[in-house]
Parts: sequence; structure tokens; C-alpha cells
Amino acid sequence: MSPNHRSTWVHVRPGDDHALQCWVEALSMEWFGKPFTHRARFNSRLRTTGGRYFLEDHRIEISPRHLEELGMEVVGGIIRHELCHYHLHLEGKGYRHRDADFKELLKQVNGLRYTPPLPGNKGGRTRPVRYVLQCQACGRKAWRKKRMDPSRYRCGVCGGQLSLEEV
Repeated sequence: MSPNHRSTWVHVRPGDDHALQCWVEALSMEWFGKPFTHRARFNSRLRTTGGRYFLEDHRIEISPRHLEELGMEVVGGIIRHELCHYHLHLEGKGYRHRDADFKELLKQVNGLRYTPPLPGNKGGRTRPVRYVLQCQACGRKAWRKKRMDPSRYRCGVCGGQLSLEEV
């Protein structure tokens, strides 16, 4: 578990759950000296996070987009992060991000503290601004993505009535 430790390189393609399972098992033995005996799989719905560990059934899910966009080295760090949660939880130690046990083990295995953002992803899908709310008394404007009923609200500055216009 030294910082100069070289990870086992297994060729994993996004969506190949069997190869991911083998990789997670190999990383667990190599970095932690303990087996990973539960399930690891890809989850294509993960967008803002690189991986998740589930307390209920101890499975690990990894984002295939992070593997495609950021590569094996980054995803290896994500897997080591999730394995820290896994092993600490099974040992009854502090497995949460704020726990000292977690922070110490993560540093020992050279896991990633945070998942790097995907290129071109600014926090998920964004819709364009389609509506403008305007106060009829003071003229203040507020932009909205969703349609709303202006008669249910008042201006936050002067208390005047609002009108809604489509942009």
C-alpha cells in the first residue's frame, strides 16, 4: 500500500461488467490485501459522480462515461475510493467521507478524494431560458426556464404584480 504502488492494468471497456468485476477484485487484493466478494457493475445513469457504494448489498457501481472520457487511471482511483467505503463498512469502521478512518485509508491507497468533472459537462442538462417575469410596478426582471403562474407571486423588491412573457 505504498504511494509508488502500480495498479494492475486490466483492459476494461465501458459496459463490460465481467471485466470491471475482475478489475475491482484485482485492485482490492492488490491495494487492500482483502478480497472484494460482492458485485461491481457499470451504471450508465451516473452523470455527476464516478462511482457509488451501496450499504445495503455492498455493490459498487461505476460510471462508464468516466472510463470513456477520463481513462483507466482516473477510474482506478474512483474504484479505490469506493473500495475504501466497502472495506471500512464491512469492518465496522468510519466509512463516510468525513470520518478519519476513511480519509486515512484513502490516502494510503492513493484513491481519488473527488471525481474530476467530465469534459463539457457543466452539472448535467441545462435548459435555455424561455420566460421573463417582469414587475409591473418597478420593472425588475427575472428569467425562468419553466413556465409559472405569475398571479400566485409578487415582486420581491416592491411587492408589485408580475407579468410573464415568453422569450
